[in-house]
Amino acid sequence: MTNIDQTQFQELLAKDSNALILDVRTPAEWSGGIIPNAERIDVMNTNGFIAQIDNLDKSKNIYVYCRSGQRSQVACNLLEQSGFKTTYNLLGGISAWRGEVVQA
Repeated sequence: MTNIDQTQFQELLAKDSNALILDVRTPAEWSGGIIPNAERIDVMNTNGFIAQIDNLDKSKNIYVYCRSGQRSQVACNLLEQSGFKTTYNLLGGISAWRGEVVQA
């Protein structure tokens, strides 16, 4: 896992044709908006999270965020334990995000 700030997150995403953005907040939090093109899997539902990430392409570079950056760090660890090689954790989460947000 690599911790990155918003600027790095946006710069890396802009150049990464193998990216997958993952929002690991709860469904209630998603209603406030998500980063465009983000997949949504609630990390608080541990069994469901692990089952759902098993269906993701392990060759993807995974860009993970939550509300503040704490749960996304846990999610990155779970992703790596499940065989994902490249994970990025957005420091400060969506609370620090100043980029585009769309309705879920």
